[in-house]
Amino acid sequence: MILEGSYPYINGGVSSWMHNYIKASPDIEYVLWVIGAHEKDKGRFKYELADNVLEVHEVFLDSAIKMAPAGKKVRLTVEEKEAVSALIDCARPDWGVLVSMFQDKKMNPLDVLMSEDFLDTMTALCMEKYPYVAYAETFHTMRSMLLPVLYLLSMEVPAADMYHTVCTGYGGLLAVLAAYQTARPVMLTEHGIYSREREEEIIRATWVIPAFKKQWISFFYMLSDAIYKKAARITSLFNNARKTQIELGAPREVTRVVANGIFYDRFSSIPLKEEDGIVDIGAVIRLAPIKDVKTLIYAFYELTRRVPNVRLHILGGTDDEEYAQECYNLAENYGLKNCIFAGQVNVIEYMEKLDFTVLSSISEGQPLSVLESFAARRPVVTTEVGCCRDLIEGGEGDKLGKAGYLVPPMHREALAEAMERMCSSFARRLRMGEVGQKRVRTYYIHESMMKNYMSIYKEIEEECL
Repeated sequence: MILEGSYPYINGGVSSWMHNYIKASPDIEYVLWVIGAHEKDKGRFKYELADNVLEVHEVFLDSAIKMAPAGKKVRLTVEEKEAVSALIDCARPDWGVLVSMFQDKKMNPLDVLMSEDFLDTMTALCMEKYPYVAYAETFHTMRSMLLPVLYLLSMEVPAADMYHTVCTGYGGLLAVLAAYQTARPVMLTEHGIYSREREEEIIRATWVIPAFKKQWISFFYMLSDAIYKKAARITSLFNNARKTQIELGAPREVTRVVANGIFYDRFSSIPLKEEDGIVDIGAVIRLAPIKDVKTLIYAFYELTRRVPNVRLHILGGTDDEEYAQECYNLAENYGLKNCIFAGQVNVIEYMEKLDFTVLSSISEGQPLSVLESFAARRPVVTTEVGCCRDLIEGGEGDKLGKAGYLVPPMHREALAEAMERMCSSFARRLRMGEVGQKRVRTYYIHESMMKNYMSIYKEIEEECL
């Protein structure tokens, strides 16, 4: 399993999904090949690994910065120059040639980046595309963009019968490397469309020089294209995500939809909260920009001006201390003593305190927190991202009814109004909660999800092994 920026370093979301996935398939032996941001996190796992995890191979992107050049003069062949030129241009490089450079020829990434051939190629690109941008800015931007790629291409590939990456991006690049080096099949599962999520982040980012935003966006689409073209199977969580993958270049015939599933029985027996005159709202979200916690806090402040007895419980940790502090400060500045930052908690136990839940994300795939809330008979107010419309209103053939409310992303007024409607009627919450529970029981059971993934493994085994 190839993972980036998630399991086993971070709680919740994809990490929780991955941990349960491994535990639910004890007959399969797993090797984890995981990418983290900082070497200081080496071995600092948030999960106790299952017995069927045989090895963990850790790769840290900040290690690329610490590399030293070997001092060998690099001369690129015509094919290698073409591949490097396409890589710099974020086009469609010949990944086989690039892999050979760092695996067969053992080139040092820094030696390549400082080579005359590389500088000549980059200078030509600068003259063509960035004639009015300082060369130093272009050089450092391209270097920071490409160094992690060349570093990852120089990694030793762990032995396995098959490689399953749970994202595109850098994780997908390791899967591409494994495919070239081992000739074993690779599989991709996307919980969200990685390249689209990075595009949204880059558009808003202040750290990216405006002249290079288009280049950074193209960079992540290039990485997605690489694994799309190499994977034996590509899965997504819902039909619209599959359509997007195909639009971005994934071959239609290898794409599959496998919906998420949860352990229904763990949540279905949670009793409803007794009416006590206070409406308790839960948000099971990391304190991260993509979850848009600030808009939630703004909306909750507006809600408190309309509804007197409400509490907001934000249940989740953070991997972004700066953003988390901004959220704490915002709640404090508004005087929101009824906004509780509970941190990382046992959601099953905490759910007993909640009347309904809210999700304010800018981007999602098929959020487990919504499914878990439904299983516990708690309706949900959520932004219309990913497949949340299908979860709230039902997909094709689902006539069960509405299990909550949808609002546009980053729309504090709409979010406050939807929470107010949910607060106004216990009977409505009860009715919507029962619809949500039936929807999960019918379509989103963990055992069914695992059966579908094991069936795909079997397909790949029969075709490729």
